Amino acid sequence: VRVQERLFTTKPIFLGVENAMKNPHTPCKLGTDAERARYVKKKVRQILNSEGEWDYDPVVQEVPMERVSVPVYQNRDGETLYWWKLKDTPKDMTDWSISHLQPALSVPDIVSKLGDGRLCVLDDCGKYKIYGKVLSAADRLHNGKIILSKWVRRMTQWRGRQVSDGIWQKRIQPLIRKRMDQKGAQVVKFIEKKNSIDVLLNHGKQTLNVPTDRHGIALWGAAVRKVAPSSCQTCNIVDTCKTLSIKTGTAMLWRRLKLIDADGIPTRRGRVVSFYSHGDGLAVAAALEDESYPLNDLIYDMANLHAGHRFSRDENRWSGRMAMRCHDAYGFQNIAGYLENGIPTQYGFGAEFIVMDVHSNGLNKYKWVTDFLGAGDIDRIIIEWRSLLRQTLHSPALEWERWIHFKELARKILDETESPTLKDLPPLEYEQKQRVNHALRMR
Repeated sequence: VRVQERLFTTKPIFLGVENAMKNPHTPCKLGTDAERARYVKKKVRQILNSEGEWDYDPVVQEVPMERVSVPVYQNRDGETLYWWKLKDTPKDMTDWSISHLQPALSVPDIVSKLGDGRLCVLDDCGKYKIYGKVLSAADRLHNGKIILSKWVRRMTQWRGRQVSDGIWQKRIQPLIRKRMDQKGAQVVKFIEKKNSIDVLLNHGKQTLNVPTDRHGIALWGAAVRKVAPSSCQTCNIVDTCKTLSIKTGTAMLWRRLKLIDADGIPTRRGRVVSFYSHGDGLAVAAALEDESYPLNDLIYDMANLHAGHRFSRDENRWSGRMAMRCHDAYGFQNIAGYLENGIPTQYGFGAEFIVMDVHSNGLNKYKWVTDFLGAGDIDRIIIEWRSLLRQTLHSPALEWERWIHFKELARKILDETESPTLKDLPPLEYEQKQRVNHALRMR
């Protein structure tokens, strides 16, 4: 950071850790400015629990209806109501408190949304009425025969519409009880009427996805609010963090690509990346981390890093094992000048085959020449490839056996190959040896 501040430039260059270095010890323990800016702007969900306390991010799980409670709130005027019936959610809950909890099965608005059927009262002997559903299961004819409802035939997979009273008692009713139990609805009883038969259902076993507070009470329709994270509420620089930019900074990119650890110390991947330019090091580091990637293949695959689109022919330019390793390591991130969909921007599949063939026999270069791929393109990729090998050879040492073997392999191939560039240049012409006159002549 101090070096960046001393650069001779009209526009300051920020790494995205300037404020974090000035205030290193914070409750959130985040190390970059962008992470802190995003964290402080992120709202956390809270619910008012059964004891009138605010819980952070309660666990949402499936709970049977018979264990779910509904909080009833009361304001200072003594008015009680359910939270979901408030038209305008109050910004401040200081005027509200929990009056009491009641079973979810005692709230008609909740039970009416559970399955088909008409709302009915199952039990009115307790403090609250317990509601359920009633369904018409069959019609009874004058001759005693029973006509099954369509939903009964579908549920029990019964083919005929008309059954006798004996079959209804011995076969149809047990099937209805079994199928309803599988759905979480318990058959309380069958109501025999003069011309119809109804089934009374209790949905107490049916599950709902509801939050559970710290006291183990499952709540439906609890008061909800969104506040700043708990660590920000006790931090003395929260106002400073609110002014920071959420734009991804350099240091945050390093963290995202795992080039540095949480303390800002370069990782092994980060050190390998620093040995190369642009996205080349990212690809090499990702490939070296794969122990199953043979170094003999990797040394030639490096030619793809600057191949572009000319060498892939009819194949997919972004294919190849090195590209797959980049996707595994970096996903599909786009970083200008470094990665395009997780792969170095100048990458192109197909150059490794040509480089390998030319390495075995230099005269094989011309058999790869086509109308689209010229001899100059092949010379260029060999020069680029050898340049990457020299960067590898002259890079600092690492205490990593795979890196040591990779450098030795680069040295061996450099000794076996030659650059296609001219070494013995022709002599200069007479005009080229004369002094250059840069005078501007006006005509």
